[in-house]
Amino acid sequence: MSAPPRKVLGRLSLPERTFVADALRTETVGGVLLLIAAVTALIWANVPALHSSYESVSHYHLGPAALGLDLSVEHWAADGLLAIFFFVAGIELKRELVAGDLKDPKAAALPVVAALCGMAVPALVYALTNLTGGGSLAGWAVPTATDIAFALAVLAVIGTWLPSALRAFLLTLAVVDDLFAILIIAVFFTADIDFAALGGAAAGLAVFWFLLRKGVRGWYVYVPLALVIWALMYNSGVHATIAGVAMGLMLRCSTREGEKHSPGEHIEHLVRPLSAGLAVPLFALFSAGVSVSGGALGDVFGQPETLGVVLGLVVGKALGIFGGTWLTARFTRASLSDDLAWADVFAVATLAGIGFTVSLLIGELAFDGNATLTDEVKAAVLLGSLIAATLATVLLKLRNAEYRRLYEAEERDEDHSGIPDVYEEDDPAYHLRMAAIHERKAAEHRRIAELKTAERLAEVAGGAGEEDDRRA
Repeated sequence: MSAPPRKVLGRLSLPERTFVADALRTETVGGVLLLIAAVTALIWANVPALHSSYESVSHYHLGPAALGLDLSVEHWAADGLLAIFFFVAGIELKRELVAGDLKDPKAAALPVVAALCGMAVPALVYALTNLTGGGSLAGWAVPTATDIAFALAVLAVIGTWLPSALRAFLLTLAVVDDLFAILIIAVFFTADIDFAALGGAAAGLAVFWFLLRKGVRGWYVYVPLALVIWALMYNSGVHATIAGVAMGLMLRCSTREGEKHSPGEHIEHLVRPLSAGLAVPLFALFSAGVSVSGGALGDVFGQPETLGVVLGLVVGKALGIFGGTWLTARFTRASLSDDLAWADVFAVATLAGIGFTVSLLIGELAFDGNATLTDEVKAAVLLGSLIAATLATVLLKLRNAEYRRLYEAEERDEDHSGIPDVYEEDDPAYHLRMAAIHERKAAEHRRIAELKTAERLAEVAGGAGEEDDRRA
Protein backbone atom coordinates (compact mmCIF):
# COMPACT_ATOMS: atom_id res chain seq x y z
CA MET A 1 0.00 0.00 0.00
CA SER A 2 1.56 3.30 -1.08
CA ALA A 3 2.02 6.10 1.44
CA PRO A 4 -0.37 9.04 1.22
CA PRO A 5 1.03 12.07 -0.61
CA ARG A 6 2.90 14.51 1.62
CA LYS A 7 1.22 17.84 2.23
CA VAL A 8 3.12 21.08 1.71
CA LEU A 9 2.33 24.14 3.84
CA GLY A 10 0.35 21.96 6.24
CA ARG A 11 -0.30 22.60 9.90
CA LEU A 12 2.78 23.29 12.04
CA SER A 13 3.69 21.24 15.08
CA LEU A 14 2.69 22.93 18.35
CA PRO A 15 6.27 23.80 19.48
CA GLU A 16 7.11 25.16 16.02
CA ARG A 17 3.86 27.14 15.95
CA THR A 18 4.63 28.66 19.36
CA PHE A 19 8.16 29.63 18.33
CA VAL A 20 7.00 31.10 15.02
CA ALA A 21 4.26 33.10 16.75
CA ASP A 22 6.75 34.59 19.26
CA ALA A 23 9.33 35.37 16.57
CA LEU A 24 6.79 36.96 14.24
CA ARG A 25 5.29 39.04 17.02
CA THR A 26 8.65 40.70 17.68
CA GLU A 27 9.40 41.07 13.97
CA THR A 28 6.00 42.65 13.37
CA VAL A 29 6.63 45.32 16.01
CA GLY A 30 10.09 45.83 14.55
CA GLY A 31 8.60 46.07 11.08
CA VAL A 32 6.26 48.85 12.12
CA LEU A 33 9.24 50.71 13.61
CA LEU A 34 11.09 50.04 10.34
CA LEU A 35 8.26 51.63 8.37
CA ILE A 36 8.27 54.65 10.67
CA ALA A 37 12.07 54.97 10.32
CA ALA A 38 11.88 54.73 6.52
CA VAL A 39 9.16 57.39 6.30
CA THR A 40 11.10 59.61 8.72
CA ALA A 41 14.24 59.24 6.59
CA LEU A 42 12.36 60.16 3.41
CA ILE A 43 10.81 63.25 5.03
CA TRP A 44 14.09 64.26 6.66
CA ALA A 45 16.03 63.92 3.40
CA ASN A 46 13.44 65.49 1.09
CA VAL A 47 12.21 68.54 3.02
CA PRO A 48 14.54 71.34 1.84
CA ALA A 49 14.86 72.88 5.28
CA LEU A 50 15.92 69.54 6.81
CA HIS A 51 18.01 68.01 4.02
CA SER A 52 21.34 69.52 5.07
CA SER A 53 20.93 68.31 8.65
CA TYR A 54 20.23 64.77 7.40
CA GLU A 55 23.44 64.84 5.35
CA SER A 56 25.39 66.28 8.28
CA VAL A 57 24.23 63.62 10.73
CA SER A 58 24.62 60.73 8.24
CA HIS A 59 28.17 61.72 7.34
CA TYR A 60 29.30 62.67 10.84
CA HIS A 61 32.38 60.61 11.73
CA LEU A 62 33.13 59.08 15.10
CA GLY A 63 35.14 56.17 16.46
CA PRO A 64 38.81 55.41 17.18
CA ALA A 65 40.83 56.15 14.05
CA ALA A 66 43.84 54.25 15.45
CA LEU A 67 41.79 51.05 15.26
CA GLY A 68 40.56 51.79 11.76
CA LEU A 69 37.08 52.56 13.06
CA ASP A 70 36.66 56.27 12.34
CA LEU A 71 33.35 55.72 10.54
CA SER A 72 30.37 57.84 9.56
CA VAL A 73 27.05 57.36 11.36
CA GLU A 74 25.65 55.84 8.16
CA HIS A 75 28.60 53.44 8.03
CA TRP A 76 28.21 52.46 11.70
CA ALA A 77 24.54 51.68 11.03
CA ALA A 78 25.32 49.50 7.99
CA ASP A 79 28.39 47.66 9.32
CA GLY A 80 27.83 47.83 13.07
CA LEU A 81 24.13 47.68 13.83
CA LEU A 82 23.37 45.24 11.01
CA ALA A 83 25.86 42.83 12.59
CA ILE A 84 23.26 42.44 15.36
CA PHE A 85 20.59 41.73 12.73
CA PHE A 86 22.79 39.08 11.10
CA PHE A 87 23.67 37.62 14.53
CA VAL A 88 19.97 36.94 15.06
CA ALA A 89 19.75 35.58 11.50
CA GLY A 90 22.59 33.17 12.32
CA ILE A 91 20.77 31.91 15.41
CA GLU A 92 17.53 31.53 13.42
CA LEU A 93 19.32 29.51 10.78
CA LYS A 94 21.00 27.28 13.38
CA ARG A 95 17.68 26.69 15.14
CA GLU A 96 15.96 25.84 11.85
CA LEU A 97 18.75 23.37 11.02
CA VAL A 98 18.69 21.53 14.35
CA ALA A 99 15.10 21.89 15.57
CA GLY A 100 12.98 23.55 12.89
CA ASP A 101 11.70 22.91 9.39
CA LEU A 102 15.20 22.59 7.89
CA LYS A 103 16.06 19.63 10.15
CA ASP A 104 14.06 17.23 7.98
CA PRO A 105 15.51 17.16 4.44
CA LYS A 106 12.07 16.47 2.93
CA ALA A 107 10.48 19.38 4.76
CA ALA A 108 13.52 21.58 4.09
CA ALA A 109 13.34 21.04 0.33
CA LEU A 110 10.36 23.36 -0.11
CA PRO A 111 11.64 26.56 1.55
CA VAL A 112 15.22 26.01 0.32
CA VAL A 113 14.22 25.48 -3.32
CA ALA A 114 11.65 28.31 -3.12
CA ALA A 115 14.25 30.66 -1.61
CA LEU A 116 16.91 29.71 -4.17
CA CYS A 117 14.49 30.23 -7.06
CA GLY A 118 13.34 33.42 -5.35
CA MET A 119 16.93 34.71 -5.54
CA ALA A 120 17.99 33.27 -8.89
CA VAL A 121 15.02 34.55 -10.91
CA PRO A 122 15.27 38.19 -9.68
CA ALA A 123 19.02 38.12 -10.42
CA LEU A 124 18.23 36.77 -13.89
CA VAL A 125 15.56 39.42 -14.47
CA TYR A 126 18.03 42.14 -13.43
CA ALA A 127 20.76 40.70 -15.67
CA LEU A 128 18.48 40.43 -18.71
CA THR A 129 17.19 43.98 -18.20
CA ASN A 130 20.72 45.36 -18.06
CA LEU A 131 22.10 43.24 -20.89
CA THR A 132 19.35 44.44 -23.21
CA GLY A 133 19.54 48.01 -21.92
CA GLY A 134 23.32 48.36 -21.78
CA GLY A 135 23.44 48.83 -18.00
CA SER A 136 25.80 47.62 -15.28
CA LEU A 137 25.56 44.02 -14.04
CA ALA A 138 27.09 45.03 -10.69
CA GLY A 139 23.66 45.25 -9.00
CA TRP A 140 22.48 41.72 -9.86
CA ALA A 141 22.24 40.79 -6.18
CA VAL A 142 20.18 43.83 -5.08
CA PRO A 143 16.70 42.36 -5.78
CA THR A 144 17.50 38.91 -4.34
CA ALA A 145 16.71 39.66 -0.67
CA THR A 146 13.42 39.54 1.26
CA ASP A 147 12.83 41.79 4.27
CA ILE A 148 10.75 39.72 6.70
CA ALA A 149 10.19 42.61 9.16
CA PHE A 150 8.87 44.92 6.43
CA ALA A 151 6.66 42.12 5.04
CA LEU A 152 5.18 41.42 8.47
CA ALA A 153 4.62 45.13 9.04
CA VAL A 154 2.56 45.18 5.84
CA LEU A 155 0.52 42.22 7.14
CA ALA A 156 -0.02 44.06 10.43
CA VAL A 157 -1.09 47.27 8.69
CA ILE A 158 -3.54 45.63 6.28
CA GLY A 159 -4.95 43.42 9.04
CA THR A 160 -4.90 40.09 7.21
CA TRP A 161 -5.51 36.81 9.06
CA LEU A 162 -2.77 34.90 7.27
CA PRO A 163 -2.64 31.26 8.51
CA SER A 164 0.37 30.26 10.59
CA ALA A 165 1.61 27.81 7.91
CA LEU A 166 1.97 30.65 5.39
CA ARG A 167 3.58 32.94 7.96
CA ALA A 168 6.05 30.19 8.89
CA PHE A 169 6.78 29.62 5.19
CA LEU A 170 7.52 33.33 4.80
CA LEU A 171 9.78 33.30 7.89
CA THR A 172 11.73 30.20 6.77
CA LEU A 173 12.06 31.66 3.27
CA ALA A 174 13.56 34.80 4.78
CA VAL A 175 15.98 32.79 6.96
CA VAL A 176 17.30 30.85 3.93
CA ASP A 177 17.28 34.08 1.94
CA ASP A 178 19.41 35.77 4.61
CA LEU A 179 21.90 32.87 4.54
CA PHE A 180 22.47 33.18 0.80
CA ALA A 181 22.55 36.98 1.04
CA ILE A 182 25.33 36.60 3.61
CA LEU A 183 27.22 34.28 1.25
CA ILE A 184 26.77 36.75 -1.60
CA ILE A 185 28.15 39.59 0.54
CA ALA A 186 31.09 37.46 1.71
CA VAL A 187 32.01 36.11 -1.74
CA PHE A 188 31.18 38.93 -4.15
CA PHE A 189 31.59 42.08 -2.07
CA THR A 190 34.85 41.44 -0.27
CA ALA A 191 37.60 43.81 -1.33
CA ASP A 192 41.31 43.43 -0.51
CA ILE A 193 41.79 41.07 2.40
CA ASP A 194 44.04 41.83 5.37
CA PHE A 195 45.00 38.29 6.36
CA ALA A 196 46.43 39.34 9.73
CA ALA A 197 43.12 40.92 10.78
CA LEU A 198 41.17 38.00 9.29
CA GLY A 199 43.35 35.57 11.24
CA GLY A 200 42.72 37.56 14.40
CA ALA A 201 38.96 37.43 13.78
CA ALA A 202 39.18 33.67 13.21
CA ALA A 203 41.15 33.28 16.46
CA GLY A 204 38.51 35.33 18.27
CA LEU A 205 35.76 33.13 16.87
CA ALA A 206 37.67 30.05 18.03
CA VAL A 207 37.84 31.49 21.56
CA PHE A 208 34.13 32.33 21.36
CA TRP A 209 33.35 28.73 20.35
CA PHE A 210 35.62 27.29 23.07
CA LEU A 211 34.00 29.36 25.83
CA LEU A 212 30.54 28.30 24.64
CA ARG A 213 31.50 24.62 24.68
CA LYS A 214 32.95 24.95 28.18
CA GLY A 215 29.67 26.46 29.38
CA VAL A 216 31.15 29.81 30.37
CA ARG A 217 28.38 32.32 31.03
CA GLY A 218 28.16 36.07 31.41
CA TRP A 219 27.49 38.86 28.94
CA TYR A 220 30.58 40.68 30.29
CA VAL A 221 32.70 37.90 28.71
CA TYR A 222 30.96 37.57 25.36
CA VAL A 223 30.04 41.17 24.51
CA PRO A 224 33.65 42.53 24.68
CA LEU A 225 34.88 39.47 22.77
CA ALA A 226 32.17 39.97 20.13
CA LEU A 227 33.21 43.62 19.69
CA VAL A 228 36.85 42.59 19.19
CA ILE A 229 35.84 39.93 16.62
CA TRP A 230 33.63 42.45 14.80
CA ALA A 231 36.42 45.10 14.69
CA LEU A 232 38.96 42.58 13.36
CA MET A 233 36.50 41.31 10.75
CA TYR A 234 35.79 44.88 9.64
CA ASN A 235 39.49 45.64 9.26
CA SER A 236 40.09 42.38 7.39
CA GLY A 237 38.13 43.62 4.37
CA VAL A 238 35.43 40.96 4.79
CA HIS A 239 32.07 42.61 5.46
CA ALA A 240 31.76 43.00 9.23
CA THR A 241 28.24 41.54 9.38
CA ILE A 242 29.79 38.11 8.64
CA ALA A 243 31.13 38.16 12.22
CA GLY A 244 27.59 38.39 13.55
CA VAL A 245 26.42 35.42 11.47
CA ALA A 246 29.40 33.30 12.50
CA MET A 247 28.79 33.90 16.22
CA GLY A 248 25.07 33.21 15.83
CA LEU A 249 25.76 29.87 14.14
CA MET A 250 28.04 28.82 17.01
CA LEU A 251 25.33 28.99 19.66
CA ARG A 252 23.74 25.72 20.75
CA CYS A 253 20.10 25.60 19.67
CA SER A 254 19.20 22.09 20.85
CA THR A 255 17.80 21.51 24.33
CA ARG A 256 19.36 19.19 26.90
CA GLU A 257 17.77 17.39 29.82
CA GLY A 258 16.29 19.85 32.29
CA GLU A 259 16.33 22.76 29.80
CA LYS A 260 13.12 24.39 28.71
CA HIS A 261 14.93 26.49 26.08
CA SER A 262 18.33 26.12 24.47
CA PRO A 263 20.99 28.83 25.02
CA GLY A 264 20.56 29.94 21.41
CA GLU A 265 16.80 30.40 21.78
CA HIS A 266 17.31 32.24 25.08
CA ILE A 267 19.86 34.65 23.60
CA GLU A 268 17.74 35.13 20.49
CA HIS A 269 14.79 36.03 22.72
CA LEU A 270 16.95 38.69 24.41
CA VAL A 271 18.65 40.09 21.30
CA ARG A 272 15.83 39.94 18.74
CA PRO A 273 14.01 43.01 20.22
CA LEU A 274 17.31 44.93 20.03
CA SER A 275 17.74 43.89 16.40
CA ALA A 276 14.15 44.45 15.28
CA GLY A 277 13.44 47.47 17.45
CA LEU A 278 16.71 49.42 17.25
CA ALA A 279 19.38 48.11 14.87
CA VAL A 280 17.28 47.66 11.72
CA PRO A 281 15.17 50.85 12.13
CA LEU A 282 18.33 52.93 12.68
CA PHE A 283 19.91 51.38 9.59
CA ALA A 284 16.76 52.28 7.64
CA LEU A 285 16.84 55.81 9.03
CA PHE A 286 20.32 56.44 7.59
CA SER A 287 19.97 54.38 4.41
CA ALA A 288 16.47 55.19 3.13
CA GLY A 289 16.96 58.95 2.91
CA VAL A 290 16.99 59.29 -0.88
CA SER A 291 15.41 61.80 -3.24
CA VAL A 292 11.85 60.88 -4.21
CA SER A 293 11.00 63.80 -6.48
CA GLY A 294 8.86 63.12 -9.53
CA GLY A 295 11.92 63.31 -11.76
CA ALA A 296 13.88 60.87 -9.60
CA LEU A 297 11.04 58.34 -9.56
CA GLY A 298 10.64 58.73 -13.31
CA ASP A 299 14.35 58.02 -13.74
CA VAL A 300 13.88 54.68 -11.95
CA PHE A 301 12.02 53.40 -15.01
CA GLY A 302 14.34 55.14 -17.42
CA GLN A 303 17.65 53.39 -16.76
CA PRO A 304 18.42 49.67 -16.78
CA GLU A 305 20.05 49.38 -13.33
CA THR A 306 17.08 50.78 -11.44
CA LEU A 307 14.46 49.20 -13.71
CA GLY A 308 16.18 45.85 -13.21
CA VAL A 309 15.89 46.23 -9.44
CA VAL A 310 12.17 47.06 -9.60
CA LEU A 311 11.38 44.22 -12.02
CA GLY A 312 13.52 41.82 -10.02
CA LEU A 313 11.65 42.55 -6.80
CA VAL A 314 8.14 42.72 -8.24
CA VAL A 315 8.24 40.15 -11.04
CA GLY A 316 11.31 38.02 -10.30
CA LYS A 317 10.52 37.33 -6.65
CA ALA A 318 6.89 36.37 -7.29
CA LEU A 319 7.69 34.08 -10.23
CA GLY A 320 10.78 32.58 -8.57
CA ILE A 321 9.20 31.66 -5.24
CA PHE A 322 5.90 30.52 -6.74
CA GLY A 323 7.67 28.53 -9.44
CA GLY A 324 10.08 26.96 -6.97
CA THR A 325 7.24 25.94 -4.67
CA TRP A 326 5.15 24.50 -7.50
CA LEU A 327 8.09 22.57 -8.95
CA THR A 328 9.01 21.16 -5.53
CA ALA A 329 5.45 19.96 -4.99
CA ARG A 330 5.29 18.59 -8.54
CA PHE A 331 8.50 16.58 -8.49
CA THR A 332 8.24 15.32 -4.88
CA ARG A 333 4.65 14.18 -5.49
CA ALA A 334 3.52 16.38 -2.61
CA SER A 335 0.18 18.14 -2.63
CA LEU A 336 -0.80 21.53 -1.28
CA SER A 337 -2.57 21.61 2.09
CA ASP A 338 -6.34 21.15 1.69
CA ASP A 339 -6.93 24.49 3.45
CA LEU A 340 -4.89 26.51 0.97
CA ALA A 341 -4.88 27.33 -2.74
CA TRP A 342 -2.02 28.10 -5.11
CA ALA A 343 -3.31 31.68 -5.19
CA ASP A 344 -2.25 31.93 -1.54
CA VAL A 345 1.28 30.83 -2.40
CA PHE A 346 1.46 33.42 -5.19
CA ALA A 347 0.26 36.17 -2.82
CA VAL A 348 2.97 35.30 -0.28
CA ALA A 349 5.55 35.11 -3.09
CA THR A 350 4.51 38.61 -4.15
CA LEU A 351 4.83 39.81 -0.54
CA ALA A 352 8.40 38.44 -0.50
CA GLY A 353 9.22 41.05 -3.15
CA ILE A 354 9.63 43.52 -0.29
CA GLY A 355 13.42 43.64 -0.20
CA PHE A 356 14.26 46.55 2.02
CA THR A 357 17.08 46.13 4.56
CA VAL A 358 19.50 43.69 2.87
CA SER A 359 18.68 45.05 -0.59
CA LEU A 360 19.68 48.55 0.54
CA LEU A 361 22.88 47.15 2.04
CA ILE A 362 23.81 45.23 -1.13
CA GLY A 363 22.94 48.29 -3.22
CA GLU A 364 25.48 50.33 -1.22
CA LEU A 365 28.13 47.64 -1.67
CA ALA A 366 27.43 47.03 -5.37
CA PHE A 367 27.75 50.66 -6.42
CA ASP A 368 30.27 51.82 -3.84
CA GLY A 369 32.01 54.93 -5.13
CA ASN A 370 29.08 56.03 -7.29
CA ALA A 371 26.91 58.04 -4.89
CA THR A 372 24.39 59.07 -7.56
CA LEU A 373 23.72 55.55 -8.79
CA THR A 374 23.66 54.26 -5.20
CA ASP A 375 20.85 56.68 -4.32
CA GLU A 376 18.99 55.83 -7.52
CA VAL A 377 19.21 52.10 -6.74
CA LYS A 378 17.97 52.79 -3.20
CA ALA A 379 15.01 54.66 -4.69
CA ALA A 380 14.38 51.64 -6.93
CA VAL A 381 14.43 49.33 -3.88
CA LEU A 382 11.91 51.56 -2.11
CA LEU A 383 9.66 51.78 -5.16
CA GLY A 384 9.88 48.06 -5.97
CA SER A 385 9.12 47.15 -2.35
CA LEU A 386 6.15 49.53 -2.34
CA ILE A 387 4.73 48.04 -5.56
CA ALA A 388 5.21 44.48 -4.26
CA ALA A 389 3.52 45.41 -0.97
CA THR A 390 0.57 46.98 -2.80
CA LEU A 391 0.06 43.98 -5.09
CA ALA A 392 0.35 41.56 -2.17
CA THR A 393 -2.19 43.59 -0.19
CA VAL A 394 -4.74 43.29 -3.00
CA LEU A 395 -4.13 39.55 -3.45
CA LEU A 396 -4.26 38.78 0.28
CA LYS A 397 -7.38 40.86 0.86
CA LEU A 398 -9.23 38.84 -1.79
CA ARG A 399 -8.84 35.75 0.41
CA ASN A 400 -9.00 37.41 3.81
CA ALA A 401 -12.41 35.94 4.76
CA GLU A 402 -11.04 32.43 4.17
CA TYR A 403 -7.86 33.27 6.12
CA ARG A 404 -9.96 34.47 9.04
CA ARG A 405 -11.92 31.22 9.08
CA LEU A 406 -8.67 29.20 9.11
CA TYR A 407 -7.13 31.44 11.77
CA GLU A 408 -10.12 31.13 14.08
CA ALA A 409 -10.11 27.35 13.63
CA GLU A 410 -6.41 27.28 14.54
CA GLU A 411 -6.98 29.40 17.66
CA ARG A 412 -10.15 27.71 18.97
CA ASP A 413 -9.71 26.37 22.52
CA GLU A 414 -13.16 25.22 23.66
CA ASP A 415 -11.84 23.02 26.49
CA HIS A 416 -9.82 25.97 27.90
CA SER A 417 -6.65 23.88 28.17
CA GLY A 418 -4.39 26.59 26.79
CA ILE A 419 -3.70 24.45 23.70
CA PRO A 420 -5.68 24.95 20.46
CA ASP A 421 -8.21 22.16 19.90
CA VAL A 422 -6.75 21.16 16.52
CA TYR A 423 -3.65 19.90 18.34
CA GLU A 424 -5.64 17.75 20.79
CA GLU A 425 -8.02 15.90 18.49
CA ASP A 426 -6.07 12.63 18.93
CA ASP A 427 -5.92 12.94 22.73
CA PRO A 428 -8.66 10.96 24.58
CA ALA A 429 -8.39 13.36 27.53
CA TYR A 430 -9.44 16.23 25.27
CA HIS A 431 -12.62 14.43 24.23
CA LEU A 432 -13.40 13.56 27.87
CA ARG A 433 -13.02 17.23 28.79
CA MET A 434 -15.28 18.24 25.91
CA ALA A 435 -17.83 15.59 26.93
CA ALA A 436 -17.87 16.95 30.48
CA ILE A 437 -18.32 20.50 29.15
CA HIS A 438 -21.20 19.43 26.91
CA GLU A 439 -22.80 17.43 29.74
CA ARG A 440 -22.70 20.51 31.99
CA LYS A 441 -24.22 22.57 29.20
CA ALA A 442 -26.87 19.92 28.57
CA ALA A 443 -27.76 19.81 32.28
CA GLU A 444 -28.02 23.60 32.35
CA HIS A 445 -30.28 23.60 29.27
CA ARG A 446 -32.51 20.89 30.84
CA ARG A 447 -32.80 22.95 34.03
CA ILE A 448 -33.73 26.07 32.01
CA ALA A 449 -36.22 24.04 29.96
CA GLU A 450 -37.91 22.72 33.12
CA LEU A 451 -38.05 26.22 34.57
CA LYS A 452 -39.57 27.68 31.40
CA THR A 453 -42.09 24.82 31.20
CA ALA A 454 -43.17 25.43 34.80
CA GLU A 455 -43.53 29.18 34.11
CA ARG A 456 -45.64 28.51 31.01
CA LEU A 457 -47.95 26.08 32.90
CA ALA A 458 -48.39 28.66 35.64
CA GLU A 459 -49.36 31.29 33.06
CA VAL A 460 -51.90 28.93 31.46
CA ALA A 461 -53.43 28.06 34.84
CA GLY A 462 -53.61 31.71 35.84
CA GLY A 463 -55.25 32.63 32.53
CA ALA A 464 -57.93 29.94 32.94
CA GLY A 465 -58.87 31.25 36.42
CA GLU A 466 -59.32 34.79 35.14
CA GLU A 467 -61.58 33.55 32.30
CA ASP A 468 -63.87 31.70 34.81
CA ASP A 469 -64.13 34.88 36.89
CA ARG A 470 -65.22 36.90 33.85
CA ARG A 471 -67.97 34.35 33.02
CA ALA A 472 -69.33 34.48 36.55
